[in-house]
Amino acid sequence: MNIHLSQSSGIPIYLQIVNQVKYLVASGRLEAGQELPPIRTLAEQLLVNPNTVARAYRELEIAGVVEKRRTAGTYVSAAPSPLARREKVRVLVERIDALLAEANQLNISTDDLIDLLHQRNRAMISAGAKE
Repeated sequence: MNIHLSQSSGIPIYLQIVNQVKYLVASGRLEAGQELPPIRTLAEQLLVNPNTVARAYRELEIAGVVEKRRTAGTYVSAAPSPLARREKVRVLVERIDALLAEANQLNISTDDLIDLLHQRNRAMISAGAKE
């Protein structure tokens, strides 16, 4: 599991873990039934207190993203989560907002940006067809 923490983001560490695990699940990088690292192992990898990871895992369990199995660890929930769609949309909204802000700073109109998106989409489809 690949998680990157930022000490300077202003977002609590446990929330960064929660958000990134949600993203990994929503994107399919963590699949239903897949085991998450034990709390101590992940804490050592991330260089954080095990209580921080435990809190993140509890939040994920409450949200239905993961489930604890007695003495067997923490696993990505097998039940389809409505969170997955919401998380995908949330991630895209963040990226769209950043793109719109950057386009605005570069004096690129929304219409030109949409045209560019269509061009890039056609190029990606064309490249995919060649493979």
